Amino acid sequence: MAATPDAHPEHSFEHTIARHGVAALHRDSPTTLQINVGKLCNQACHHCHVDAGPRRTESMRRATAARVIELLAASPRVHTMDITGGAPELNPNFAMLVEQARALDRRVIVRCNLTVTLEPGMHWLVDFYRRSEVELICSMPCYTADNVDRQRGRGVFAKSIAALRNLNSAGFGRGLLRLDLVYNPGGSSLPPPQAELEARYRDELARNFGIVFDRLLTITNMPIARFAHQLHSAGDFAAYMSLLVNHFNPATLESLMCRTLVSVGWDGQIYDCDFNQMLEIPLGANRFHPTTIWDFDDLDRLAGCAIATASHCFGCTAGAGSSCTGAIA
Repeated sequence: MAATPDAHPEHSFEHTIARHGVAALHRDSPTTLQINVGKLCNQACHHCHVDAGPRRTESMRRATAARVIELLAASPRVHTMDITGGAPELNPNFAMLVEQARALDRRVIVRCNLTVTLEPGMHWLVDFYRRSEVELICSMPCYTADNVDRQRGRGVFAKSIAALRNLNSAGFGRGLLRLDLVYNPGGSSLPPPQAELEARYRDELARNFGIVFDRLLTITNMPIARFAHQLHSAGDFAAYMSLLVNHFNPATLESLMCRTLVSVGWDGQIYDCDFNQMLEIPLGANRFHPTTIWDFDDLDRLAGCAIATASHCFGCTAGAGSSCTGAIA
């Protein structure tokens, strides 16, 4: 099991929410099935909580993907499939998952890094997105080349702009097909106010590149995996955890994504959220017996179950809250 971020016992997440009258987090009926189809990605971003990259080999197999669709069909209250990775489009079962979920009349969200649409052999993606009427949530951590390339690699900004233009030409971000962008800080700080930053993005991207989008989501960098290693290397880990703890906002607890989302890993294991998945923290309090998609006939059985938490949960509850918690609303 991967290590969770360190925190002083008095500043543990469980202790903190208890001081605000919440003994533990519990689930509502699941409405979103989030699928992490693997860790293969054409990028290796500094902040990536998945530790994804071009050399990763973890990938969801066909039988697992087929079982995901079976479980979705058997769970009528789950109205949304949220597909992520890595770059989820690089999984050979990606198109099948989208097509089968749409055939079940489910909403489909794809978390796209933009540049994957320009990779050799992947130029079919934009038209596939359009025909499938998926909703795109695309990484765009800044509106300037220097900041994006520093986080995501040389030349990524220019490719991202080209990809956004292609998506706009296909109708995304223009009122019919949804295109949301995602901002995350370049280092160990909290995101600025979302409304102000969104207005700046709209102005900069429209004026300089003619690009439009639906909304901007701001995400707090999670102190796990690659970003945690970066913080430790710089000697900033303790300070960053203190920043998150000191900005804990109890008003964020009701809208946390783990209330209504179930996260499925590439191997079929089930988790409370994508972050718990990366830390290998099993579903709820069942820490010694991981649960899989083959153990359920209907995900609604999870309603009322306890949610597994640890100190990384401060990342979703600091300040105004990470808007990844509300991106599926």
